[in-house]
Amino acid sequence: MVCWSPNLQQFLLMSCLLREMMLTSVKIKSSRTTRSDEERDTGWDAWGVWSDCSRTCGGGASYSLRRCLNGGSCEGRNIRYRTCSNTDCPLESGDFRAQQCSAHNDIKYQGQTYEWIPVTYDPISPCALRCQARGKSLVVELAPKVLDGTRCKADSLDMCISGICQEVGCDRQLGSNAKEDNCGVCAGDGSTCRLVRGQALPHVSPEEPIKTVIEVPMGSRGLRMTAKGPDMIVIEAHAPNTRREEVVFSSSGSHTLGNNTVEYQRGAERQTLRCFGPLSADFTIKVKYAGSKDTVMQFMFYQPIRYQWRETDFFPCSVTCGGGYQLNSADCMDIRYNKSVAEHLCHSFPENTKPTPKLKECNMDPCLESDGFKEVMPYDQYQPLPRWEQNPWTSCSVSCGGGSQERSVVCVEEDVHGQIVQVEEWKCAHSPRPISKQSCNTFDCPQWMAMEWSQCTVTCGPGLRYRVVLCVDHIGQHTGGCSSHLKPHIKEDCLVPVACHKPRESQPVEAKLPWLKQAQELEEKKVALEDPT
Repeated sequence: MVCWSPNLQQFLLMSCLLREMMLTSVKIKSSRTTRSDEERDTGWDAWGVWSDCSRTCGGGASYSLRRCLNGGSCEGRNIRYRTCSNTDCPLESGDFRAQQCSAHNDIKYQGQTYEWIPVTYDPISPCALRCQARGKSLVVELAPKVLDGTRCKADSLDMCISGICQEVGCDRQLGSNAKEDNCGVCAGDGSTCRLVRGQALPHVSPEEPIKTVIEVPMGSRGLRMTAKGPDMIVIEAHAPNTRREEVVFSSSGSHTLGNNTVEYQRGAERQTLRCFGPLSADFTIKVKYAGSKDTVMQFMFYQPIRYQWRETDFFPCSVTCGGGYQLNSADCMDIRYNKSVAEHLCHSFPENTKPTPKLKECNMDPCLESDGFKEVMPYDQYQPLPRWEQNPWTSCSVSCGGGSQERSVVCVEEDVHGQIVQVEEWKCAHSPRPISKQSCNTFDCPQWMAMEWSQCTVTCGPGLRYRVVLCVDHIGQHTGGCSSHLKPHIKEDCLVPVACHKPRESQPVEAKLPWLKQAQELEEKKVALEDPT
C-alpha cells in the first residue's frame, strides 16, 4: 500500500535529490557482478545491483547502472530499467497521479493554494504532471516529470520512466508487446471464451410492455448493443449474494451497474450501449415499450467458458537434499464460483486443453552424511526423474489385413535405494506418454492371382480354354493361405467364331455303306415276294 504524508511535496523533492546523488555515486563506484563476454567487448563494466522499486504496489520501476571502462567512449546506455511491485494497490490508496497532484495542495501557486486533480491524458506530454484546480479552468504543469511507474494514461499499463512513456505489455514487462485476448487472458489464444452475437426483434405493446432480449452471464466481456427504434433498454443485474439492481437507460452518459460502468448513447433513432467488463453480475437485457414502432436490437459479447483448467502450485520436492524435482498439475475449476469440479466438465469443451505439467529442480544442496531421507548414490548425485516404462507388445490380432496390438505403459520411479517402483502417472507428465495401442500387419493378405487364358482348344466352333491360378503374398511371392472358396476357375468354355466345313464326298450318298446295305435288304425282300403263292 502506498502511504503519503502531509508533507508529500518535500518527500518528492528529497527523492529526486537522492536519486541524483545515487546516480553520481554509482557512476563512480558501482557494485559489480560477473561480466559477460558481450559487455567486455563493448567496454562496459558489469551491471550494478537493482535499485529499490519506485512504488510498493500498482507497478513501479527499478533501475541498474554500469560504468564505461573506456573513458566514456562506450556505445549503449549506462542505465536499464525493469518493472517491479506489479501487484494491484488497495482501492483506498487512490490513483498514483492524483496523489502527486494533491501533494501540491499546500504549495501556493501565484499566491494562492488550490486543490489539484489530474488532467485527462495529454498525448503531447503524457509524462508531465499536469493538474487542474478543482472547480476551475486553471490547468498547470506542476512538474516536468511524474514519478517513475506512473501510468501514461488511466486505461493503459504503459508507464512513465524518467519522463518518457514506455510500453508495458499485459505481462507487466517493459518493451513487451503482449496483449490481452478477447477473453481477458494475457497473450492468450481466445480459447477461454466464446463470441455470442445475434439480432432480436422483440415485439412489445401496452398489453405486454417489457420483454427479455438476452441474458449475459457474469464474467462476460466486450458487451456491445445497438437498438433502432423508440423502445427503451433496461438492464437488470444480479450478482451472487447481492440484491438485484435495475437501470432504465433514457439519457446518454456513464451509468454504474454493480461494479461495472456502462456507456450509453441515445440519438434520434439509434441507441448504443457498451460495457468492457468483465461483468461482475449476470445482466438480463430487456426492452421496454415506448412507441408503436418495433425496435430492432443487435448485440455481441464474449462469454467465458464456465469450466476451465487452472494450474496448481508446485507439489513438494521429491527429496530434501541432493537434487530433486517438483511438478505442478491443473484442476478443473468452475470460474463462476471459483471452486474445483470434476475433470469431465472441462473436457466437455473442445476449446479446453489441459495444461502440460511443469517441472523444475529443487533442493539442489548436497546431502549431509547423516541425512537419512535420501541416500546419495555413488553413480549419480541427482535422483532420476520418473519415467515411462512399457512392456512388450502383444501378438497382433490378425496375421494380415490390418490388426492391432497393445502393451501396458506405467510411470515408474527409482527410489532412494535404487529400486524401481510404479508411481502415479502425473509424475511422468513432463514427457509424452508412449502409445499403448498400435496398428500391426497392415499388409494385404495372400490372394489368388490368375494368369492369362490359353488359346481355345479348337480352331472353329465351341471348345475349352485353360489358365494358371496362383496364391501370392503382398510382395508377389508364391505362398499358401488363400481361401479355396475364392479360387477363380481354371477352365471355361470358349467359342471360335469360325464355321466348321466337312470335306466334299467323291461318292453319292446312295453309294455309302449304310444306304447300300439297306438297298440290298430291300432288294432281297422284293425277290422273295415274287415267289408264287
